[in-house]
Amino acid sequence: MSYQVLARRWRPKTFQAMTGQAHILQALNNALTQQRLHHAYLFSGARGIGKTTIARILAKALNCQQGISPQPCEQCPACIAINDGSFVDLIEVDAASKTKVEDTRELLDNVQYLPAQGRFKIYIIDEVHMLSTHSFNALLKTLEEPPAHIKFLLATTDPQKLPATVLSRCLQFHLTKIQIEEISAHLQVILKAEEIQYEHEALNIIAQAADGSVRDALSLLDQAIIYCSEKISTVQTRKILGFIEQTHIVNLLDAIVTHSASQCIDIIQQLATQAADFNQALQDLLSLLHHIALAQALPAAINEHIIQHKKIHQFAKTILPENVQLFYQIALTGRQHLPLAPTPKSGFEMLVLRMLAFQPASVTQDRPPHIPTATAPTTTPVTTKAPMAEHVPTTENHTVATTTDWSILIEQLNLSGMSKLLAEHCTLKLWQDKEITLQLAASHVPLLTENLQAQLAQALSQHLNRKITLHVDIAKGSIDSPAKKKQNQAESIIHGDVNVKTIIDQFNATIVPGSTRLKNTVAT
Repeated sequence: MSYQVLARRWRPKTFQAMTGQAHILQALNNALTQQRLHHAYLFSGARGIGKTTIARILAKALNCQQGISPQPCEQCPACIAINDGSFVDLIEVDAASKTKVEDTRELLDNVQYLPAQGRFKIYIIDEVHMLSTHSFNALLKTLEEPPAHIKFLLATTDPQKLPATVLSRCLQFHLTKIQIEEISAHLQVILKAEEIQYEHEALNIIAQAADGSVRDALSLLDQAIIYCSEKISTVQTRKILGFIEQTHIVNLLDAIVTHSASQCIDIIQQLATQAADFNQALQDLLSLLHHIALAQALPAAINEHIIQHKKIHQFAKTILPENVQLFYQIALTGRQHLPLAPTPKSGFEMLVLRMLAFQPASVTQDRPPHIPTATAPTTTPVTTKAPMAEHVPTTENHTVATTTDWSILIEQLNLSGMSKLLAEHCTLKLWQDKEITLQLAASHVPLLTENLQAQLAQALSQHLNRKITLHVDIAKGSIDSPAKKKQNQAESIIHGDVNVKTIIDQFNATIVPGSTRLKNTVAT
């Protein structure tokens, strides 16, 4: 007997044997139990997740000689014939190869005849979205008012291409991709039954590569069994799938967060020596950063089914969330630019060097944050190498900082929009350990909302690695805020512009006070 591939040998024959899709199976179970049967069902979703499998099981449930039931007997002639593919009243059509209207009309000519062997004559039309417009028109009337002995089971990977008139006449079920842990557990069951040894991480790699498709996972498992022979190992599985050894990507991220440029280049050179695919390397780096961000927001989401889950949790504790987001954004943008680089290796190197160049000085949560040093007044000498929180001039019980330091600190905070605008219109009045007091000009009081003040306090707390209590006082007169300084600088640039001076001289023009506006901190 010839060998039968795993995807066919382990194809589920009952709803209970299905992996995933619990929401759909529950609905079909209820419909079959209550005899609430529709004449047309549409199953949509990605490839290899069970659309035609569910359709075949449903056909068997409808035609089982023991009666309509969500659990067909598997022993009657109808069940056996459907399992063997020899049931004459089950007509399967691949719409991708039968797109012409003549094919559809020929198919529908037999609709009027009663089933020869079963209770219902069932039409399974796979990739139904491939039918032509004329074919859909030919199908529409029968689909709307089919004979009582006819059931249509349609399957598609692209339901958006189906006419609304067809969709409205079907009971629609959308199948979702299967989770990695579900696929991995399913593969374990198969390998134990096949008496084949395996490493858990190897199955996780296969499940990840399958991208939610059980059929793809079984095809890859077949490939791994042939290649690995006695035992499916992690190392060999990575080789056949073209995956890069994860330790390289983990070590690369370690080098990035520790500002070790030489180590980064060495690791990239190792990847090049092994003829690694740098597109895959970038994809693995993005996946690692995504899992780290997920672990920071929801640690329970990263379980033992995730590759390198222990290291991911370690990264989540040591890398600041804003740096994870920065790295991810650089990598995501670099993915678009990689094909434009002279070589994939040089493009990947530039991407890593960009991460090194743009990340803030404080890269891990275990490190003390970078705090701008204070500019000491002439009356009180201060060492500028020390952090401002420890070495700044003091008056009685208050720690005083200059307006210059506040400008530097604003640029280091993860602020944007209105919260940054509020910060830029303030000056730093008092700073004492965990309490900071700002001054805001009376003309900008509308910016002082509870929400914006809370965002500013949170940004300060994250940057300084301690809970900051923020107070904002309203100044009686004008203040020399960072925004005011930028505005003065912009006006100075405009007044000093040669072209502007020429216009003023030739046309006796004047610049309207307050008309100069800032755009991205550049005068316009």
